Amino acid sequence: MSLTPQDIARIANLARLELKPDESERMLTQINGFFGIVQAMQAVDTTGITPMAHPVAAIQDITLRLRPDLASEPNQRDLNQQSAPAVERGLFLVPKVIE
Repeated sequence: MSLTPQDIARIANLARLELKPDESERMLTQINGFFGIVQAMQAVDTTGITPMAHPVAAIQDITLRLRPDLASEPNQRDLNQQSAPAVERGLFLVPKVIE
């Protein structure tokens, strides 16, 4: 997969970026280079290879340090919603944007 200058112009427009012609050309080269790297990685046969949970696991045993999933702050919903323009039953009310 490779992008065209028109693709870069469309992406820049969607991102609200104004790219000069030389910046657009440089961006095209960089993104297409990235796609080339991804394509080369996808060409590698990984059949039978177990995915690693951590990159260091390739050279040593590693135990992931996970902290317990405990609430560390008190519930302050009412206090946090005082500045909201509209709240109902603990939920923020927002205007409908999709019909």
